[in-house]
Amino acid sequence: MNHAAIRAQFPLLTLCQGDYPLCYLDTAATAQKPECVIAAMDNYYRQQNANVHRGSYQLSASATSAVEAVRDQLVSFINACARQEIIFTHGTTESLNLLAYGLTPHLTAGDVILVDSAAHHANLVPWQQLALRTGAIVEPIALDSQQRLNIEAFKSQLARNPKLVALSHVSNVLGTVNDVAQLCQLAKHAGAITVVDGAQAIAHLNVDVQTIGCDFYAFSGHKMYGPTGVGVLWGKLSELEQLTPMLTGGEMIKTVSFSGTTFGALPHRLEAGTPPIAEIIGLGAALEFLKQHANNDSHAHEQHMLQLLQQGLAQLPEIELYGAHSDNCGAVAFNVRGEHHQDIGALLDQQGVAIRCGHHCAMPLMELLQLSGCCRASIGIYTNEQDIQQFLAALKQALELLNEDF
Repeated sequence: MNHAAIRAQFPLLTLCQGDYPLCYLDTAATAQKPECVIAAMDNYYRQQNANVHRGSYQLSASATSAVEAVRDQLVSFINACARQEIIFTHGTTESLNLLAYGLTPHLTAGDVILVDSAAHHANLVPWQQLALRTGAIVEPIALDSQQRLNIEAFKSQLARNPKLVALSHVSNVLGTVNDVAQLCQLAKHAGAITVVDGAQAIAHLNVDVQTIGCDFYAFSGHKMYGPTGVGVLWGKLSELEQLTPMLTGGEMIKTVSFSGTTFGALPHRLEAGTPPIAEIIGLGAALEFLKQHANNDSHAHEQHMLQLLQQGLAQLPEIELYGAHSDNCGAVAFNVRGEHHQDIGALLDQQGVAIRCGHHCAMPLMELLQLSGCCRASIGIYTNEQDIQQFLAALKQALELLNEDF
């Protein structure tokens, strides 16, 4: 793998922050975009701009073909069974809200919903709202002392025959990877509907929804080198057919009159309104980029970068790491003992280093860890050793500055 050639495709990474080259370690929040994604969206607005599925003219037909081609790309990318299983949304959050709303008629008072304790708020709050509508009960799946899901506790909870189990494929805070295939198999055996938030996994792991065996899988374009404002809800066709549409209006209908409306077929039944056309086309370019460059070599490179991060941080006595395992993916969570995480982020920013500090939309996890927040450094396919070295040097400089204050 020519890593330098891959990195050169990301124009923003050539920027400087003051006197420092930009060291971007916040890919878990949003990945940078390669030139091919930017060019694809620019080309749509310059050469194809028309609404889709509605026009009888060539420009509309061209735009429609471009959007539907991305649906076919996604079928191959995640090993779906049919193109009708691919639902375009505006991101993981909308996907999970669409799902939680659509499942409302299928839950009743007392039904149990199990949710990963390390879940992003997008994979918790919609289930809480579903519980408020139906009288269901949301319960956390406990973590063990290593900040991994506690399998034995999970098995005990499954004995209660939960209606739904919502999991993270990869923790957006800790980078821990859940064995979602095993977890879903256990949950399905207990009769549960299984939902996996794949936002942090989709760009780093080979995602095969058939192998995972879940009922639904959600992810966002901007985490996988594509645009913001576009995401995907994949579901088994039989399960998607049972969902009540969250959004209604144009495009999702079969017939409309003042006496009533009948909805159309999947996938459009769950895609009301004008879709994010340019963003879907940009997502298609990102999928092609990943098809070309995301392979065993690139995955090994990312894991090497992550291990360099973990090892470099572990050598600093002032640093406390959280859930740092060798098989983690994408992110490292840490704090400087006795210092506020936001102060660390600000000091690093002054040296051109971009990391994320806060609760990372995972406040229940912060509560479990007894933290108000933490720092998170996260990597992508473009991260190189110079990034890691710059980050560690900037952190050491920040520590020296803080120590001087005493």
